[in-house]
Amino acid sequence: MAPSPLTPAPPTSAVGNGTVSNAPTGRRRSLSDPFSAMLRPPADETPEQRARRIEAEHRAKQVSESIDEQLKLERAEQKKNKVDVKVLLLGQSESGKSTTLKQFQLAHTPAAFRAERMAWRPVIYLNLVRSIRRILDAISPDLDEPVVVPQTALTDTSFAQPTPGVTLSDAEIAQKHARYAERLIPLLDLEERLITMLAEDDEEEATRLGDGSSPGWSSGSYTGRPSLSVETRIPAAQGARSPGSASLHRSHGEVAVRTTSNWKKALSLSRVKLRSAAPDQSGGEVVGWWEDPSDPVHVLGQCSRDMSALWADPWVRTRLAARRIRLEESSGFYLNEIDRITAKKYIPTDDDVLKARLKTMGVVEHTFTVTTSSKMPKPMVWKIFDVGGARNQRQAWAPYFTDANAIIFLAPISAFDQVLAEDPRVNRLEDSLLLWRSVVSNRLLQHVNLIIFLNKCDLLKAKLESGVRLNQYLLTYGERPNDYESVSRYLRNKFGLLHQQYTPNPNRELFIHFTAVTDTRRTSTIIANVRDIIVRQNLKDSKLLV
Repeated sequence: MAPSPLTPAPPTSAVGNGTVSNAPTGRRRSLSDPFSAMLRPPADETPEQRARRIEAEHRAKQVSESIDEQLKLERAEQKKNKVDVKVLLLGQSESGKSTTLKQFQLAHTPAAFRAERMAWRPVIYLNLVRSIRRILDAISPDLDEPVVVPQTALTDTSFAQPTPGVTLSDAEIAQKHARYAERLIPLLDLEERLITMLAEDDEEEATRLGDGSSPGWSSGSYTGRPSLSVETRIPAAQGARSPGSASLHRSHGEVAVRTTSNWKKALSLSRVKLRSAAPDQSGGEVVGWWEDPSDPVHVLGQCSRDMSALWADPWVRTRLAARRIRLEESSGFYLNEIDRITAKKYIPTDDDVLKARLKTMGVVEHTFTVTTSSKMPKPMVWKIFDVGGARNQRQAWAPYFTDANAIIFLAPISAFDQVLAEDPRVNRLEDSLLLWRSVVSNRLLQHVNLIIFLNKCDLLKAKLESGVRLNQYLLTYGERPNDYESVSRYLRNKFGLLHQQYTPNPNRELFIHFTAVTDTRRTSTIIANVRDIIVRQNLKDSKLLV
């Protein structure tokens, strides 16, 4: 009799010699599963072993439940402290990213910003000492170039040109250099001490980055054809080194700290214990540091007059101009304020901190709250990320910031006649254009709002007024007028055209601002406008604003 279609037939299978096994298929799989076999208790397990096993399993379960509870609490905390706006700062090294981040801090967390000012004092000292070292390197008799003493003193301009005068002999150059070097030799030891102060507790000294110099580098220009893009052609004959690079013929490298280093806390005077120290009523810091004989201020005070004489020497200024070394263009420039900076009771101002230069390794982030308007009384949590701009730090960061609300890209447009410190074959303006094109064309970032700061426009204006011509470095500029209005308009259109040509999202708006981020008054207004733009776009993306 045939079995009913509703009655399942018993499972059978041929095994080996043709005998039939009625064992369930699932059971046979479990017997052959090595993972299941591993989890089964041993067949010869004793009662004592079984008790220990059960106890261990119970403890493991408790640990697992504890981890789950901790993760649950962390998720709740993250939801509570949810970041409403995420902003990414991008741009090449020395484009002004760190200064822009400081301006955001000053605008939205002024008390915290000012509480950290004293921690920047060693950094400012180091910037000043390194400027003096660069000058001493530039006037070294090892550099066999004709140098003249101007017949009239140079005016205090950032772009002074060599002035005709009397040529110095090699012996006179050597004597002049030796005199300054001997008087300022205490600064060399101070430089090492300041670097050590910035080091982490588990490091012997702060990280020193290579200066990017090449064997063919000499006299402030580079030879060989630079890497040219399709948008720009830049002559190889003339190019000033980025002012923040290391000395010209000694490989000192730039000092950098890791983003994990808590150097500000370590250098805060509130941690210094002095017998006669008393709290400062205005800022809570400790006053009386000048009574500490090991404080760097004493060495600086001793060398202050000689530093001022070095910087004011017309021959030195001519030497710098001949080698196209423009210290005034660099962040960390304090040579015009030596007397104030080296004063015994010097306290950094907001502007001093904004100008201070300290390279960081990695991504710097800062979180603060912003109250936008009375219509939105709930503060918004902002997080700003500063990604390293040096070529060796431009890693594959884009996938980690696809949820960013905006990118603020900084392009130092005054650097059209300079080359990268890390690669003297590449013009800095060309590098900014190429980096900008890579950002706007990135499909992972096609929905991220873009804001560009055409930065250091004050330096651009001064440079053009001094007679430096853009068309000598950017051939496509042609015979257009060499005034600030024409040049700035041309560069604005150039960056805008790259966005128009390469963006994968033609509906994305581009917001362009001309900035000088060391100018607090102007920058605070721009930051307020940028903040409103980002908030408005964020609400639009959230469908809360049409």
